[in-house]
Parts: sequence; structure tokens; C-alpha cells
Amino acid sequence: MLDSPRAPRVREAAKLQQRTARSQTGLFLLEGPAALDELVRWQPALLVDVFATEAARERHGELIAAAAQHAPVTEVSERALAAIADTVHPQGVVAVAKQSPVRLEDAMARAAAAAHPLVAILHEVRDPGNLGTILRAADAAGASAVIVTANSVDPYSPKVVRSTTGSLFHIDVSVGASTADAVDAARALGMQVLAADVSGEDLTALQAAGALALPTAWLFGNEARGLDRATLALADRAARLPVYGAAESLNLATAASVCLYQSAFALRGV
Repeated sequence: MLDSPRAPRVREAAKLQQRTARSQTGLFLLEGPAALDELVRWQPALLVDVFATEAARERHGELIAAAAQHAPVTEVSERALAAIADTVHPQGVVAVAKQSPVRLEDAMARAAAAAHPLVAILHEVRDPGNLGTILRAADAAGASAVIVTANSVDPYSPKVVRSTTGSLFHIDVSVGASTADAVDAARALGMQVLAADVSGEDLTALQAAGALALPTAWLFGNEARGLDRATLALADRAARLPVYGAAESLNLATAASVCLYQSAFALRGV
């Protein structure tokens, strides 16, 4: 058992809480049995290391045994696990995994060839919870890829990984391209680019006109600033969500979820 928070393996894993260490190593952390289960089920080759307490090994014996077929499992004390984990209560399990970003061109090509072509392009999205929720919504809506452009939050940060609830392992994620390159890649493959913006056309009007039934890459902007004029001009059209109540606006993740699902419905003729 590794008991000390200062043990070399514990300290090396704990460094992955920081973006610099994740960038240098190409590794990231995932916490809790649910996240480990999704990784083992969907992309087990990415698993590098598993740290689990005695209680977690007893409680999740089948999962730990499955994980052990792909990576070493090390028993650690509660205090050693606390040093690795980003959360206060990591539920007794923390794993180290390889990052698996997909090249922009490959992600777009697969999306364009899908039965219901749908992609989310994220422009300077900075909030981990928003990014994780959009990844989860894109996965649920049947999108093929999420393009996390330059100057956005790291999709492999612990907070993003937690908020995706496993969707990070189900969908192509491309990292670091410019927004202009992402838009160009989508358009080159025959996808329209719709920007979510308050200056745009009413989303229900676009839906009624059949515009949402086309292969689509949605462009979503920064939480505070939205899309600047130059970035907005990259899109073919802009769409806004109608607000029927007294709310000033919707937050980014909620608006993106609605847009993605409306496209998903239209692409399937619902």
C-alpha cells in the first residue's frame, strides 16, 4: 500500500491536476468509479494507472478487476488518494489515463460522413462546467465531434472530465485549432455553420424553414463576451433562442444543449 502523500508515484499523479503537467505528459486524471467504468468500457487502451483504497476495492471489486486487465492497480491510503484527487470526496478511486484528442480534419471528416452530421465548435469557452456539459449534451444529441478551439479551457482538466460524466470517451474531441480553421474544415465538407448569438434569427423560424435539417456545425462563443464580430462573420447564419419568460438570457451550456437537440431532431425528421 502507498500510504504517504509524498510517495513519488503519488506526487507524479497529483501533478496532473495542473495543465502544464497534463500538456507535458499527455496524461490526465479521472476520479470515481463511474468515470473509471466508462473508460474501461469504451476506451480501455487509454488506462495507465489506477489508485484505489481498500474500501473501494471491496466495494467495486468487479470494476477494479476489469481495470486490472489493462493497467496496474495500486492500493493507497485515504490520505494518499486525497493528495492525488482534485475533489474532496473522490469515492476511493482515481485513475491516470492517456489523452486522446482527434485531429481536426479527422474529426470533421467522420462527422460529415455520419448519418446525422452534427458538430459543436467552441470559441474561447473558459468555464470547465460549461465545456463538460456541452460535451455531454453533444454526445446525448448524437453529435460526432466537439471542437475545442485555441484559448479555451483544457477538456482534460479534472472539472471538465467530471462534468462530462463519461461522454469524453464517447465522442471525438479536437483541441487547439483556430476557430477559423474549424469553420473552414466544416464548410469544406459541406456542413453549414450556424452561430448561436443574440443578434441572430429566431431559432424556431430557422427550424420552420428547414434550415436545421442540414449537416450543421454549431459555433458557440465565450460565456461573457459571446462571439466578436469577426468570429460571428465566419458563420453562414446566426440563431438566437427565443425567451418567453422574464429571464435575461440562458447560460452557454443550456443554450448549446437546446441548439444541438433542435438540430438533432431536425436531422432525424422529428
